[in-house]
Amino acid sequence: MKKSIRAALAAAALLLPAIAQAQNLRIGLREDPDILDPSLSRTYVGRIVYMALCDKLFDINERLEPVPQLATGYRWETPTQLLITLREGVRFHDGEVMDAEAVRYSLNRHLTMQGSYRRAEINTLDRIEVVDPHTVRLVLKTPSASFLSMLTDRAGMIVSPKAAEALGRNFGTRPVCAGPFRFVERVAQERIVVERFPEYWDAANIHFDRVTYLPIPDNTVRLANLQSGAVEFVERMEPDDMATIGRARNLRAVAVEELGYQNLIFNLNNGPRSNTPLGRDARVRHAFELALDRAAINQVVYEGMYTPTRQPFPPANPFHVASFAPPARDVARARALLREAGVTTPYQVEMIVPNNPDLRQAAEVMQSMLSEVGFDLRIRAMEFASSLQASTSGDFDIYFNGWSGRTDPDGNIYSFIHTGMASNDSRYSNPEVDRLLDAARTELDVEKRRDLYARVLEVGIAGDAPRVYLWHRKNIMAHAARLAGYRPIADGMIRLQGMRLQ
Repeated sequence: MKKSIRAALAAAALLLPAIAQAQNLRIGLREDPDILDPSLSRTYVGRIVYMALCDKLFDINERLEPVPQLATGYRWETPTQLLITLREGVRFHDGEVMDAEAVRYSLNRHLTMQGSYRRAEINTLDRIEVVDPHTVRLVLKTPSASFLSMLTDRAGMIVSPKAAEALGRNFGTRPVCAGPFRFVERVAQERIVVERFPEYWDAANIHFDRVTYLPIPDNTVRLANLQSGAVEFVERMEPDDMATIGRARNLRAVAVEELGYQNLIFNLNNGPRSNTPLGRDARVRHAFELALDRAAINQVVYEGMYTPTRQPFPPANPFHVASFAPPARDVARARALLREAGVTTPYQVEMIVPNNPDLRQAAEVMQSMLSEVGFDLRIRAMEFASSLQASTSGDFDIYFNGWSGRTDPDGNIYSFIHTGMASNDSRYSNPEVDRLLDAARTELDVEKRRDLYARVLEVGIAGDAPRVYLWHRKNIMAHAARLAGYRPIADGMIRLQGMRLQ
């Protein structure tokens, strides 16, 4: 009998390493992502899910430098010719080979697909040449200071041509890429499930068998799920959660300055709802901005942890314009501007707000401030993906939204205020601003490029006021203490390589 028991225990011991490797990670998201198609998607949380599904040609490191991922290296042959070498032995989740033809297909898809949000990011690309199965040459129309940085995000994600052709515009319902995990299922507003892809090129760095993404918009509920162990990781918590997390021995919190901003977008020319004093007259928009005290809102809602701003470039960005600071609140001047514009007060306007408690609170503080000037602000809270659809279709007066940010300044401004770009929800258009933005894209001298962006801020933001930049946030991520290997990077992404539960 004793020998049988010892034999059973020995057999069980042999199984322990395999059991220890079977790990499932649950991540609480602030919102439910939109479509999971790299060409068509817009949401920040969608980018987090892509970290599992879709590798890019390049990623970024802690110093925000591009590092090879599906690529192994690059070289500028001329100012307009970028030679990229590709990693060998990489396969998509459907078993197809990831090669130069797949890269050509994916980049062309980003450029030509109807409704693509990547087109504006890489529209300086003239053509893609396949040199050999593991080398591509990207030929640009003009030199570009920002092009390589675009390939570190969704524009650099390579999809399976076979799957994309088969699914067409439904590709986002069953995405097939070359990331560490493959898609299993999605239940809208409930969960997205992915499972480990055994043939992943960097499989030794992946320690989870399954990852489940759970949309939990309410911060309090998201934190409660982390505290109870229902999830092991939650993203973008609020400043007042830091103290609670800090008191828990089994939890950890990390706050990192973000690359982006939060802002208010005015509807200037996007459908019938733009035909208002707010949409037609910059004086009304300036009055709106002068009614706001960014620092006070930041103190009340975010415990003063965020950085008030009037521009899309955070202070750590080398293109930040220090002299372009937010104006002080000026109620008298704001009232005068409304009178000059012939606006009868109280003037009713509606603001769409993604349905998160902190954003609703911030909107309510703005509502109170605006009422002193003569605005009657109505708040319309919406689920985040639905709010994006409303902004795209022009069903808004004002949209309170954020941008997660990019390493290059072009990624924080070009697509949002250049004429005709897909992310320009206000449909703002100014030929001089377009000229300046185009010139900044091709200017390789840092000082000259900074001057061009400073002029964009003066002419576009201070002059026409198509939007109001509010503050730069901190990405506050929290996780179970037993979760090791998380690398905090300013883009706020959750990179699963190297992470494991101890």
